[in-house]
Amino acid sequence: MPAITIFSATHCGGGEVEKRVAEALGCRVITDAVLDLAAKNSGAPRDRILRAMQGQASVFNAFTREKERNIAHIRAALAELLKEDNVVCSGPAALLAPRTAAHLLRVCLTATPEFRAALAVKQGAFASEREAAKAIARDDALAAQWAQDLHDLGPWHKSLYDIRVPMHEKSADQAVELIVENARKPALQATDVSRRAIEDFALAAQVLLALIKEGHSDVDVACADGVATVIINKHVLRLEPLEKELAAIARRVPGVLEARAKVGPDFYQADIYRRQSFDKPRKVLLVDDETEFVQTLSERLQMRDFGTAVAHDGESALDLARSDEPEVMVLDLRMPGIDGLEVLRRLKKEKPAVEVIILTGHGTDTDRKAALELGAFAYLEKPVDIDKLSQTMQAAYDEARRRRAAAGEEGG
Repeated sequence: MPAITIFSATHCGGGEVEKRVAEALGCRVITDAVLDLAAKNSGAPRDRILRAMQGQASVFNAFTREKERNIAHIRAALAELLKEDNVVCSGPAALLAPRTAAHLLRVCLTATPEFRAALAVKQGAFASEREAAKAIARDDALAAQWAQDLHDLGPWHKSLYDIRVPMHEKSADQAVELIVENARKPALQATDVSRRAIEDFALAAQVLLALIKEGHSDVDVACADGVATVIINKHVLRLEPLEKELAAIARRVPGVLEARAKVGPDFYQADIYRRQSFDKPRKVLLVDDETEFVQTLSERLQMRDFGTAVAHDGESALDLARSDEPEVMVLDLRMPGIDGLEVLRRLKKEKPAVEVIILTGHGTDTDRKAALELGAFAYLEKPVDIDKLSQTMQAAYDEARRRRAAAGEEGG
């Protein structure tokens, strides 16, 4: 029996079709299991794993490569679960399935926007078709970005699927019948060759994870019969040492018999290959209402390989910390709206793991005492020497990592 992947447009009956296909074929639905396994192996919350496939990158992603790492974990989890017979996977992860495995039946469910809006209202998801249409347009934009990132194609492109079912023309019964009929064809039964393709896919996923853990995210990996090929996607000034390093990392992955690295089609573009450093803070939030000062500070810290983002008031800083928790926050005291001490108080209540460095030009001894009592890691005054600030940020980051490691929260 084949494995089946179903990529469905929102609000066109995909959930019902998936459930009924699984029941008809006696298949296990692994959609949630993929996310759960990826979250377990990565140490990241499940909602963050899901967000990686929805086009929503963290403001710190240029420095952390969190999205790429989480997608690699999803790919590895999918690969592991596709080794089983009789499984069905739907949702964004379906587009990660390898096209080289002949026993994978790739299904796409689509419908016109008008049909989907009407169905969404009928099912009680929205009060009006106009409201539903706006949400559907947003959903389609996310699907388009996801497919573009993975395949440089639109999400409904015929080359991505074996079957495309227009749900505005077919009933759920007809869609299920069509999928089940094709799934039972002899040509879609698993063979040694198709199972080997899944093994290669799984091995490539593990090699990619190993590379990302070493700071190499601008690469792709292909495996065939135990031979791993690492494809470099951005220009690098010293190619040969990088090729040797990438191949050496790949060879250490269990199951890899040999490894090599080569340049890919994007190698000659203007962008430059950068290895990510995990020894320096990658998620630093700078909070100060002096726009020119904080922007200049951000640029100077980035030149030292610190990953930074900027907020100009307390409310924005708290909102950002809730959606993309920083490792370290550098916080001014005197700002419009809520002041720095109130930000610190709320942050330590909601996100106690974030280390906070107060950096102010208008503080008092009373402010210093209050900040340290509220849990600030350090209290510095402007103007501050950039080396001293960098050293303090590094110490705060090391402390944050130590606490997370002790609590078992460090992601893979």
